Amino acid sequence: MAEAILSEAVASLVLKLGSLAIEEIKSPKGLGDEVKKLEATMSTIKAVLLDAEERQSRNHELQNWLWKLKDACYDLEDVLEEFEIASTRTGQHRSFQSKVRRFFSRSNPVILSFNMARKVKGVRENLDGIAADRSKFHLMERVDSRRIIHRERDMTHSFIRTSDVIGRDDDIENIIDILVHQDEDRDLLVIPVVGIGGLGKTTVAKTVYNDERIDFHFDLKLWVCVSSNFDVAKLTREICSLATSKNCSDLTIEQLQYSLRSSLVGNRFLLVLDDLWNDNRAKWIELQDLLFGGALGSKIIVTTRSPLVATITGNVPAYNLTGLSQEDCLSLFLKWAFNEGKEKQHPNLVEIGREIVKKCGGVPLAVRTLGSLLYSTIDEREWLSIRDSEIWKLKQRDNDILPVLKLSYDQMQPYLKQCFALCSMFPKNYLFYSFELIQFWMAHGLLQPVRENKELEDIGLQYMKELCSVSFLQVVEDHEFFFTCKMHDLIHDLSLSVAQNECCTINSLAEHVPEKVRHLSFPDTSFLSHEVPKCLLQSNRVRTMFFPIKGVAPSSESFISLSISRFKYLRVLNLSDLCLEVLPMPFGTLKHLRYFDLLRNNRIKKLPESICSLHNLQTLRLEDCNQLEEIPQGIGSLINLRFLEITTKQSVLPENGMECLTSLRFLSFFECHNLKHLFEGIRCFSALQTLVLASCPSLTSLPRSIRYLTSLETLVIGDCGNLNLVDEQDNEDCTLRLRSLLLGELQQLVALPQWLCWSACSLQYLYIDDCPNFVALPDWFEDCKSLRKLELLRCPDLSSLPEGLSQLSSLQTLKIGHCPILLGRCKMVIGEDWPKIAHVPEIYLDGLKV
Repeated sequence: MAEAILSEAVASLVLKLGSLAIEEIKSPKGLGDEVKKLEATMSTIKAVLLDAEERQSRNHELQNWLWKLKDACYDLEDVLEEFEIASTRTGQHRSFQSKVRRFFSRSNPVILSFNMARKVKGVRENLDGIAADRSKFHLMERVDSRRIIHRERDMTHSFIRTSDVIGRDDDIENIIDILVHQDEDRDLLVIPVVGIGGLGKTTVAKTVYNDERIDFHFDLKLWVCVSSNFDVAKLTREICSLATSKNCSDLTIEQLQYSLRSSLVGNRFLLVLDDLWNDNRAKWIELQDLLFGGALGSKIIVTTRSPLVATITGNVPAYNLTGLSQEDCLSLFLKWAFNEGKEKQHPNLVEIGREIVKKCGGVPLAVRTLGSLLYSTIDEREWLSIRDSEIWKLKQRDNDILPVLKLSYDQMQPYLKQCFALCSMFPKNYLFYSFELIQFWMAHGLLQPVRENKELEDIGLQYMKELCSVSFLQVVEDHEFFFTCKMHDLIHDLSLSVAQNECCTINSLAEHVPEKVRHLSFPDTSFLSHEVPKCLLQSNRVRTMFFPIKGVAPSSESFISLSISRFKYLRVLNLSDLCLEVLPMPFGTLKHLRYFDLLRNNRIKKLPESICSLHNLQTLRLEDCNQLEEIPQGIGSLINLRFLEITTKQSVLPENGMECLTSLRFLSFFECHNLKHLFEGIRCFSALQTLVLASCPSLTSLPRSIRYLTSLETLVIGDCGNLNLVDEQDNEDCTLRLRSLLLGELQQLVALPQWLCWSACSLQYLYIDDCPNFVALPDWFEDCKSLRKLELLRCPDLSSLPEGLSQLSSLQTLKIGHCPILLGRCKMVIGEDWPKIAHVPEIYLDGLKV
């Protein structure tokens, strides 16, 4: 099932070939010719790539061709990037002595160009051979790089045997109650039923549709399977044919809409639109407008995998279908694995089956898939092999679980497919932090800006939201400026299946790693010795080393060192939770590294200065390294750093180094217990969007220059007991325009400082928690016209809300908790504060929704 997705990568490489960095060094004879030939080859490949990607699932040989091409593209990207780095370094030397030394070194422009020409020629010849093979596939040239590959699922019908439905009684009763008893005075109610593929949405809809209470309540019942082709004219024709019991294929669109509307007038109808994918709101409204006119109480059920589609279509909250219980899963499994009653003869197999269904995550189609694989098989070894195997490695038929889930994958844009595939690097049940995943994708160059002024972090956030919109990621908790999410086990299996040629998990059982594998995950470090495992000896182009499990035993520094010296093309190196004492020294060789994670290495005391030579580094995570004595003096050399988390024992930061980090977008100081103040040079961080100061008890004040961070959108300050936010010169001008302000555990906070008033018009979220001396919101608070969410928690001295709160028309959510004086007033409907907040749609008082 693994597929190579190349559209975005090839387009990016074509642009890179013509980029300024390459233009500067391709002028020498030989190199320029090679680059021109390479550009021609890549353009030729790009023209047929979309057709190849669409057809690869039906042609194994074509799929292999694409994988060869993808591997060659990786090699080309490595070569181009290698020389971009070298040419940048060459341009930095200016002195006569440097020029003399450089003449005899590899950074000499002449030698550099010669080496590049040789490497480019090697890659180009390989690509030429691959490009020549395209002719045997008779590929068509296509231009639309945003085309989505559509593969239709089987069309559904409304019939079902109720005896086949297990574990859905409550869901069926809940939906029938909505259809029969709720909103009978409304023209048209649209109820979305949402869940991942295989969860049983269609099964539930069929059972509801065929219930006799529905027959009694509705005059007209209509069932239409929509699938991916949302053609309004075609759907109108199909609905009209069902409503009139006539063939409407010859009617014009005008005749069609008239006939449909006439047939609905005076009739209370139920329409099921099964398997809806359309997220174009205009198209949905066009269809919906034709369906108005039935009797009051008419209803539509929409089944969909996408919460976004549910939001567009529904005018009531979506009904989110959840997984079956383990007992219901077992009952369904036994129904598919045995002929009726035969399971009683094999109690040992039933117990194995109980373990098998755990890997199904409550999804009925997964249960059916595994049960079907074992039907009529009583060999215990076969059952154990299914129990111990990953689902994605098992043989799948067209309507089994992974092909069904893959329909959602097929609908994705190419850029999302690449991001989703790399999610396979993380273990099952991993809690993704939005900023972590975005930085991970960024390190691999997967975030493609569609506009020049679009921040990469914003693009990554858009990608995550798109994956959430198709249920491939599920939001766990939203913290406003970041959120956490998880991936269903079966969706994770899908990511493993589509990434199996590129990503590999290494453990003590690993005997072989494909030579061309690019991403390695080490969920178990206990087997690591002083040598690189034999299974890795053929892999030298690795881009990711990831140790994703927390709490592992101390690992061999020798293994890390050997791996680093071998894998020179690493983009991501995650060494979190490895309990390292000393970092291996050869970091200077990792010129391609963009993401370096040392999170929770709480034994490490010092970092090698060679880290400061990683000029491509974008992400550096040093949080919870609470024995780290200091950050490197030369940290200012990391001029491309965008994301920095620091835990250090220092009391003063290296100002001359830090202020050079002008590319920073995210900066966090966590548990820096000795840190007394930040440096005034923070004003240089003109691109900084998020600043976090947490658990820094020695911090007494903020630098005045913080109020001139024009790009800063989120300020988080928590557990800084000695910090005083009020400044005697608060009346000075300020260019700060915050969108989110989060303050917690600040004993000295009595009132919000005056300098924050400059953010009144931009502020969208305000969170104040555990500030025992906080007494009142400021007078300027009524100017917060953009405020959407306000949370006031554990502020016992807070006694009233500002008069202008009722004027904040954008306010959607208000949470007040453990503020006894304020709550005493708010809970009294006739109290003075209630009119100020009655207009807010969502109000929570001590956790209870009002």
